[in-house]
Amino acid sequence: MVTFLVAIALLIVGYFTYGKFVEKVFGVKEERMTPAYANADGVDYVPMDTKRNSMIQLLNIAGVGPIFGPIMGALYGPVAFLWIVFGCIFAGAVHDYLTGMISIRNRGAHLPELAGKFLGKAFRHVVNAFSILLLVLVGTVFVTAPAALIADISPAWVTMGAIVVAIFLYYIVATLLPVDKVIGRLYPIFGALLVISAIGVGGALIVQGHPIPEMTFENMHPGGLAVFPLLFLTISCGALSGFHATQSPIISRTTQKESQGRKIFYGMMILEGIIAMIWAAAGMALFSGEGLNEVLAAGGPAAVVREVSITTLGAVGGTLAILGVIVLPITSGDTAFRSARMIIADYIKVGQKRISNRLWIALPLFVISVVLTQVDFNLLWRYFSWANQSTAMIALWVGAMYLALQRKNFWIAAVPAAFITMATFTYILNAEIGFRLPIEVAYAGAALITAASIAAFFYTVKARLAASDSGLRPIVVDEELDRSA
Repeated sequence: MVTFLVAIALLIVGYFTYGKFVEKVFGVKEERMTPAYANADGVDYVPMDTKRNSMIQLLNIAGVGPIFGPIMGALYGPVAFLWIVFGCIFAGAVHDYLTGMISIRNRGAHLPELAGKFLGKAFRHVVNAFSILLLVLVGTVFVTAPAALIADISPAWVTMGAIVVAIFLYYIVATLLPVDKVIGRLYPIFGALLVISAIGVGGALIVQGHPIPEMTFENMHPGGLAVFPLLFLTISCGALSGFHATQSPIISRTTQKESQGRKIFYGMMILEGIIAMIWAAAGMALFSGEGLNEVLAAGGPAAVVREVSITTLGAVGGTLAILGVIVLPITSGDTAFRSARMIIADYIKVGQKRISNRLWIALPLFVISVVLTQVDFNLLWRYFSWANQSTAMIALWVGAMYLALQRKNFWIAAVPAAFITMATFTYILNAEIGFRLPIEVAYAGAALITAASIAAFFYTVKARLAASDSGLRPIVVDEELDRSA
């Protein structure tokens, strides 16, 4: 119990201390006009206040990841707490803040455009394809996961197929309509349900005295799976998630002032970390390692959510808690498709004021997602985890390059970027969905790739700064906003 409470306290302290430090390093310009005003179009560029933006950002980034991931990560034991706390403070929240704020400084640009600008033109095309893949996977996972939870608490006559159709219909509406018409109005209600459910489960763990284990570095995974790199890909949302880099630009286009960024981007990631801590603790407290593994094998993370909710809060309270969990994937799935539409529109330079333009871009994405719903959830989750952390790796290198080109403290992004580079490549070199190399070979290969990435980063920074100092190629990191819109 002490470890759990200290971890929650550290996350909160991290927001007020390291979050403030990151904000200072970035250098907020209060007087600078944001894209919400400069490029207002009534669809995606719409000014909204901090409370609405914060709640939308939280629900955008907090899909089933900060619940399902930590539940599966709980198999490793309390070592999972360390990754949630330190990963969230020093990697995830930094990642979210930098991607959101750099996007604000570049007309609300999405990650592919930012990668092309700061890492090289080729990255724009690669990251564009990668982002679309990730977002379609996210949208698909966030259809099947909430559908399974809804089916568990619905009458027998409500079929799984009907639930999936209903969710897809909502996603289509939320993807096509202006951001303030559906998302801006429903999310405050959904957010309240989410917060209440998380507080309810977390409070019940404390009040009812459930035995949350204390800190140990022992790997408790019943299958003996290695902590590195698997834990760092299993728990992504709640610690570090590249999916967030696809979501922050949605809010960068609705943010009124740069000073609101720390609360919206850094702060909501910290809150997501707290949610992840609660569900990881619940998984450890209510089940033994073997018991948790058995429930996961029988019914997946959704079964654990149901058992935890009913056990801690009873039938009525437990149902409300499950509804709070259902809200998470649905409110990330809709913005996953919305973000995919925006990225494609930016890439092929098609304006989004006309609904017909939004429609012909979005509908093929939904068709692909419908096909993917027939694929095994566990397989989809493994691909999602790898794609997710690979995107986080790219986004952190973008943030490091942005800061380095301004001669600012780039280490705040470069260190977590190097770490997740090592973890991501170790995983894909060793995993069954990857190259299936022996783990020792995977470690060596990932170390070489990480070293090469670091060397390439420093070489590029040195070359671009030298070209700028000589007057050959001035560095432009922040774009002038189009005030004629």
